[in-house]
Amino acid sequence: MASQVSTRGQITIDRVARRALDVKPGMVAVQVVVDGHLEVYFIPGPHRRSLFGVLPSKEPVSLEDWDAIRERAAQAIAEEA
Repeated sequence: MASQVSTRGQITIDRVARRALDVKPGMVAVQVVVDGHLEVYFIPGPHRRSLFGVLPSKEPVSLEDWDAIRERAAQAIAEEA
């Protein structure tokens, strides 16, 4: 199916193509120009499901522990860079 480009440069993705590629609202469309044609890659958006209860129960972490965890993470990132 062909679609006309709007004055804002927008096109409509054909329903058959959307279904074949499982394109859903909220997905990010990454556009790349390759050898004079446009390639579009669809990346899923953030999940909408709750992750509550996925991890095993542990003792609560104190704010002091979180500060130490953040500091170690920042140090690791700085060492990688």
